[in-house]
Amino acid sequence: MAYTVVGKSINRVDAVAKVTGQAKYTGDFIERDMLVGTILRSPYAHAIVKNINVSKARALPGVEAVLTYADVPKIKFATAGHPYALDPKHRDKEDRTILTNKARFVGDAIAAVVATDELTAAEALKLIEVEYEVLEPLLTPEAAMREGAPLIHDDCERNILSSHGYEIGAIEEAFQEADYIFEDELETSIVQHCQLENHVSCAYVDSDGRIVIVTSTQIPHIVRRIVGQALGIPWGRVRVIKPYVGGGFGSKQDVCLEPLNALMTLAVGGRPVRLELSREECMIDTRTRHAIKYKIKTGVSKDGKLIGMHIAAISNTGAYASHGHSIAMAGGSKFRVLYPMKALKYEPLTVYTNLPVAGAMRGYGSPQITFAVESHLENIARKLNIDPLEFRMKNLVHEGYVDPLNGNTVRSCGIRECIEKGKELIKWDEKKARYKNQAGTKRRGLGMACFSYASGTHPVGLEMAGARIVLNQDGSVQLQIGATEIGQGSDTVFAQMVAEVLGIPVDMVHVISTQDTDITPFDTGAYASRQTYITGMAVAKAALEVKEKILDFVWGMTDIPAHALDIKEQNIVYKHSGEVVMPLAEVALHTYYDTVFARPITSDTSNNARINAFVFGVTFAEVEVDLKTGKIEVLEIYNVHDSGKIINPQLAEGQVHGGVGMGIGYALAEQMLFDEKTGKPLNNNLLDYKMPTIMDIPDIGVAFVETFEPTSPFGCKALGEPPTIPVAPAIRNAVLDATGVAFNRLPMNPQRVFEKFKEAGLI
Repeated sequence: MAYTVVGKSINRVDAVAKVTGQAKYTGDFIERDMLVGTILRSPYAHAIVKNINVSKARALPGVEAVLTYADVPKIKFATAGHPYALDPKHRDKEDRTILTNKARFVGDAIAAVVATDELTAAEALKLIEVEYEVLEPLLTPEAAMREGAPLIHDDCERNILSSHGYEIGAIEEAFQEADYIFEDELETSIVQHCQLENHVSCAYVDSDGRIVIVTSTQIPHIVRRIVGQALGIPWGRVRVIKPYVGGGFGSKQDVCLEPLNALMTLAVGGRPVRLELSREECMIDTRTRHAIKYKIKTGVSKDGKLIGMHIAAISNTGAYASHGHSIAMAGGSKFRVLYPMKALKYEPLTVYTNLPVAGAMRGYGSPQITFAVESHLENIARKLNIDPLEFRMKNLVHEGYVDPLNGNTVRSCGIRECIEKGKELIKWDEKKARYKNQAGTKRRGLGMACFSYASGTHPVGLEMAGARIVLNQDGSVQLQIGATEIGQGSDTVFAQMVAEVLGIPVDMVHVISTQDTDITPFDTGAYASRQTYITGMAVAKAALEVKEKILDFVWGMTDIPAHALDIKEQNIVYKHSGEVVMPLAEVALHTYYDTVFARPITSDTSNNARINAFVFGVTFAEVEVDLKTGKIEVLEIYNVHDSGKIINPQLAEGQVHGGVGMGIGYALAEQMLFDEKTGKPLNNNLLDYKMPTIMDIPDIGVAFVETFEPTSPFGCKALGEPPTIPVAPAIRNAVLDATGVAFNRLPMNPQRVFEKFKEAGLI
């Protein structure tokens, strides 16, 4: 397949709509007589509702409905997971009801009000009287697992959600074989997605009695399923519409609002109800990134080969399961392909606590474990006096490696080339020599970290994607996909793929960006960096079917065999010479209006991808550390990726910029803080939660090592999540290089850094 459109930097297909304000988001959805929903939230982290009185709130003029636990279906439902997996171990953990009579974190939903306006709704909340029996708040996994601690969920002994792990080889034998044993303890923090658009949905009942939900989501088809399950109604009685989305990063990969919003509209006779969270609410009652503590023990040979590694992890999943143990397991599976060794034992615990719910966030467990492992390996390299690049090169995976647990195979691998390119870009050898003997209070250092990731969830989860293409009368096409565009640029790359196959300009591919579960093909959603790879298979299949039908139609018109023809630059041409037979537009018109042969050309197809592709990459960072203030400044940073064939270089570079920015925040500043006694959030707003701004982000260097992934129709692999994964350990390792001080806990904010330097005697 000749690349004429794929591989080029074309403008986003949604660019004009977004920059001119024409793009319609959920917040722009307006219905006549729209009501407003709001939520009464628990002030306690752990408490039983003993009594609730809503009579005063219901009597307030303008209040249309007040809902409590007594008014909702007593159905426990799950908000995430892989419900289609046949293996029960992969199914959702059902641990939540729409409203609760037992608060499990500060901000848990106790009651809800539907009113004519926001002021009335807020006033009604103040009139609801609740009597609580306050229980001990369990704010750390250690406290939650303590003997005799109260149970957050009655069916989980010691509040442990799951402890499933794995072992490859015999770890104790590997340690006996090793010449050196190294151990470390490392810890990551709770952070929030902070996407631009808050969580918002609107629900109403249509003339057929079906619930319609317009919502900002990454997973419209899963929303439909979960709303049906939560309300105990057939899924077909729920319709979900996803308009433009203002970012998600995994926070909208869960069903946070929609079941309650659906119940609200039912409570007011089907009238439309908007439910929109404030930023403060988003930060406590959507999702966070799991904080995970690691203990790592590694055996190494004299020549620097990794023999075996034992990782114990404790993951804080918060008050409800959400993606729960899946996060810990995903991190433990996606990193292991990077450094094959004789034995690897992974023992994760996922524990309930009385903190906000942790769920999917960009990287899905990989940023946490990559920070731990890459920091640990850096410590080992220093202790063995081996160059960290050489140490990794000696142990990295090679093409052809087969994961012994899931059978996924490394069919393309450019990780070594990524390291070489990053080393050259940052001038590793030159700067290492320059910074060898530093004095003074400002010191510079270099660090790097590698990563591996996957392109989708196979074989753990279903990887179904659908695409529909219709040939229009003028030779253009409509493209409809179930895959959700949430800002990452997937609509644009799908348009490029179709244009590539059909030999037409990208502006002749009209992408329908809105997903509607009544209309659009089935797709599980935007997550797991799956769309270009997984949905790309369905798009390619549909485009090839349309092309085949076009050429077959021309055969009927001209008697020229289809195998002798091709489509180039909007023309039907002879394949061998390029001679034009007729314009594509003429053929398209005949498919609709030829009195004898008219047969409109469409393709409506789906693809169940039972395969996966590994991606690799590296971050190199140069930092300057001020010993007196604890401030770490990132001077240079390069993110180098093997993501297969890059479909749109400019879009890909934008993905990397965003991912690196998130990684810098993760490394240096971001953490959600809670009162240690009550669990009350202390910084659930964008003033006190310290995200990096444009003033804190350096120029970001981006480079790609383009391999060709044979399982993909266009040679591409994942890119959405990977840019975030290796940033924090690369910065941490650069700080270690600059100061000799190892930071094994995130974030490395000035206070923490200053205290550590003082403890180390540097100041």
